[in-house]
Amino acid sequence: MLDLTGKNALVTGIANDRSIAWGIAQQLHKAGANLAVTYLPDEKGRFEKKVRGVVEPIAPSIIVPCNVQNEGQVEETFKAVADTWGKLDILIHCLAFADKGGLTGDFSGISREAFSQSLEISTFSLANMAKYAKPLMTDGGSIVTLTYLGGVKVIPNYNLMGIAKAGLEMSVRYLASELGPNSIRVNAISAGPIRTLASSAVGGILDMMRHVEEVAPLKRTVTQLEVGNTAAFLSSDLASGITGQVIYVDGGYEIMGMG
Repeated sequence: MLDLTGKNALVTGIANDRSIAWGIAQQLHKAGANLAVTYLPDEKGRFEKKVRGVVEPIAPSIIVPCNVQNEGQVEETFKAVADTWGKLDILIHCLAFADKGGLTGDFSGISREAFSQSLEISTFSLANMAKYAKPLMTDGGSIVTLTYLGGVKVIPNYNLMGIAKAGLEMSVRYLASELGPNSIRVNAISAGPIRTLASSAVGGILDMMRHVEEVAPLKRTVTQLEVGNTAAFLSSDLASGITGQVIYVDGGYEIMGMG
């Protein structure tokens, strides 16, 4: 029943074949969507080469560089979508960053620079990309972002990212209110801990995963493809009445009061 045939989807945040964004892209492709993907450009072109290799099996129509701290590249990304497809139906936002200093030590010791950078990349970028997506979503659309439990509860070694995710979740609600009259839905998926390039920066990630396996009702962690399934659902007409929500895909860990 889940059919995204003819839908145009822009997926950000693929870094390698363990990225949650890659799991989402695979499931959108499986459901029939046309894909555009972005990569973070670097001077030697290593990230582009890696991403192109990963996404080759799904043959995306568009592959473009997009550093969300570069407004020109954000504009060019959506221009490429407009030039190729004329409209956009789905935007997948899988972007977050905090330097090591923002993830360790005392929270009160985080630098002004680290705070500003993390909030710009992890939080502001959602609203900024939604601004460019809005005029392209002429038939309505779905925007999906990724969050984590650390945005509502204290998680060791998550520190600054917890603040960024809290802001991201509130951004989802404000954007859902703003864009609802345009039939554009905005939701977040709060995934359980998954071993990815991004999560490897969080100290004790393997201990966190083992803890989830012990405490979560399903007694296991979740996979990138399971998150991808939920993203595909939220992007489809099956979720036409859902907006402004945070959907937990964590084996039920979030409901537990003791562990």
